[in-house]
Amino acid sequence: MAVIEARQLSKSFPGRGRKAAPVEAVRDVTFSIDAGERIAYIGPNGAGKSTSIKMLTGILHPSAGAATVLGYVPWTERRHLAQRIGTLFGQRSQLWFQLTPRQAYRLLGDIYGLTRAEAASRVDELGLLLEATDLFDRQVKGLSLGQRMRCELAASLLHSPEVLFLDEPTIGLDLVAKQRFREMIVRLNEEKGTTVFLTSHDVADIEHVARRVIVINHGHVIYDDRVSTMRRSILSHKLLEVRFDESPGVLDIAAVEILKHSGLGYKLIVDTTVRSIKDVLDELLDRFVVGDISVEDPPLEDVIGNIYESPER
Repeated sequence: MAVIEARQLSKSFPGRGRKAAPVEAVRDVTFSIDAGERIAYIGPNGAGKSTSIKMLTGILHPSAGAATVLGYVPWTERRHLAQRIGTLFGQRSQLWFQLTPRQAYRLLGDIYGLTRAEAASRVDELGLLLEATDLFDRQVKGLSLGQRMRCELAASLLHSPEVLFLDEPTIGLDLVAKQRFREMIVRLNEEKGTTVFLTSHDVADIEHVARRVIVINHGHVIYDDRVSTMRRSILSHKLLEVRFDESPGVLDIAAVEILKHSGLGYKLIVDTTVRSIKDVLDELLDRFVVGDISVEDPPLEDVIGNIYESPER
């Protein structure tokens, strides 16, 4: 059963200046999302991602088209919809920095119409689920960004939403905090059946959280498929940053191309359709004296560029 449906959803904003043409932020976006799906909704800056989310959560009215979320028209039934969805914006807090998270949850519980007993029980449950109980009684301003984001997620889930909208939730987090956050989102989806609608510029967020990816660019959808399909056809390369302790001489490794190097530092690209990243790492460590090594995903802009270049698009 579809919980989110968009049909030719469009949004234009007035252009700057009296005679400027309107700016189409979102144009004829159409998709359907079933209950329990984990969706990555991605695109470059200015593609229309945030505008889409603001329409789907009822913050903005569309210029044309239609949408429903859990059977509600978001911009006309926003109050009813708010009781059944959760939102988390990576750069916007819903906690009060002078309070502890637990104090903030009491206030949010009142807003959502929960009794004190219901709110307290839900906070205890979320503390266990998100491994954050020890953070709930510390002042928000004293938490690290990663700790605060776990508490922000708890705030978004306090009223047991059926759909969770996440807009750049891992922005600014370190690698460990990002991975922990991703694991929590997947666990939430698998244990509670919560539908996840995620936007992110981090390819790793998409690979580790989502099962399906919708790519939007210049306001319209250009790609909609399973992440596993995208991984095979488009996310076919990994980047390696390697610093050798001794000169490697001729670096002849199958499926590896040297992008650039300076002294003992090399930037390599690995074709993972030919050879696994594990095999390449094993060969590097076996054959050469490696001081440091890191694996990176290609930038999201490159992924989108590959989608445009795909002969199937």
